[in-house]
Amino acid sequence: MAGSALPTTDRFLEVLARLSEKSVEDYYNPYQQFDWPERLDEDRMWMSPELLTPYGTRHFDELDEDTLRRLSKWESVNFYSLNVHGIRELLIEVVGRIHMPGFEVPSDFFHHFIGEENEHMWFFAEFCRRYGGKIYGSTALRADSAWEPEAENFLVFARILFFEELVDHYNSRMAQDASLCDTIRHVNRIHHQDESRHIAFGRELVSLLHTRMRETLGTERLAEVEVYLKRYVVFSVNSLYNPHVYRDAGIADPLGLRNALIADEARREHERKAIRKPLAFFLRTGIFSDDTLPAI
Repeated sequence: MAGSALPTTDRFLEVLARLSEKSVEDYYNPYQQFDWPERLDEDRMWMSPELLTPYGTRHFDELDEDTLRRLSKWESVNFYSLNVHGIRELLIEVVGRIHMPGFEVPSDFFHHFIGEENEHMWFFAEFCRRYGGKIYGSTALRADSAWEPEAENFLVFARILFFEELVDHYNSRMAQDASLCDTIRHVNRIHHQDESRHIAFGRELVSLLHTRMRETLGTERLAEVEVYLKRYVVFSVNSLYNPHVYRDAGIADPLGLRNALIADEARREHERKAIRKPLAFFLRTGIFSDDTLPAI
């Protein structure tokens, strides 16, 4: 896990100082921040229609309004469940690196990051338990091989960054959607506020870790890292298509719908919109050599 010293820059130090200060200024107590109503109105949408997984396909047009509302509820619970699982995994990785060789410089900010992400995990889990009665399960993408420390560290924070940017696409849109109830908008707005700092930090750190990795690995190994990270991108997007969600929404063939949506080319435009920012970052920094993504 430990690697060589992080090649820090004046810019990185300035970003760390600014974001740490902002974390202190924006601190809130999550246990007092939310006024959880007894129930949410099930006659309203719980997720913006354009964020639902069948959107843009004939399957969306074939669903009646009641089914769409049920689907929006369970897609919402699935989205927050994915946040719970994703945050738990990233916390394990960051805690394992705080104040460890190679991460001395960003460790002070890691304390803010860990505290905020733990609080995010709590309020997403609270939403799922209160209004869905459960947290959906998840699966993990297995690594292609045992990575060298420089590759492992890079991939950990590249995955974290991608996850945060994908989630933020949904947060920022739902926070502004006046058709959603105040509770849903508030949860998404608060998370977007914190994630904007984490994304800014993540982009700086991932760039530095990529520089360090390129100095230690050969061309062939770097290509393997790119292939794995692209697989992670597709895996993360596909996790939004949950057959258990479709079953809970009352759809007759939930697994059939999942397979149909993943195969439907009409979905590619909406998926690309959701990952536009992290994909552009990976291309601009040379992490990705092109924007071709694999089918998995």
